[in-house]
Amino acid sequence: MQPIIILSLSVLVLIGIIAIFVITRNINTKIGQITKTLEFQYNLIMKIQSLLKNKNATNAVAENAEIIYSDLLQNLIPIMAAIDAMPRNTTEHPLWRALGGIMDEYAKNPFALEKLRRSIKLDSGIAHNVANYITRANRLLQYLTTTEPDGILSSTFTDGLLGQSLTFFNQAQQLAESGDQI
Repeated sequence: MQPIIILSLSVLVLIGIIAIFVITRNINTKIGQITKTLEFQYNLIMKIQSLLKNKNATNAVAENAEIIYSDLLQNLIPIMAAIDAMPRNTTEHPLWRALGGIMDEYAKNPFALEKLRRSIKLDSGIAHNVANYITRANRLLQYLTTTEPDGILSSTFTDGLLGQSLTFFNQAQQLAESGDQI
């Protein structure tokens, strides 16, 4: 009778070990699936957080746009006087009217670039205003480029009057620094 008991116990222990192995394997598989799901959710939350940070940064620019625009406009007013440019007569923001007036003046009178070059060269105040405008406008564009995920706003600014004016002012500043005349 003892060999039967030993055999029965051995079979029961073997069945128990197999059951523990199957249960452990099932648990490990489920833990792996839960881990994958949690990693996916974590990555998704990080993407959402990044998107919200970018949106908040863009919203901060929009909320502070008036301050930024006023700062840029303060540098443009003496420049406009130096090249005899008048703001556009539109309902746009004064910054865009001023930039439009400068670019319109340059479009109809290319000598405006030479006037600006001379003003930069001869008047340290104009040179300072041009340098400030270029620095601040570039900072704004750089900020928009780095904080805006889709780039629509930054490309609108870069391709629009802000980008055109930066090209115009940079060109006049480089010509003034090099001493070249147009």
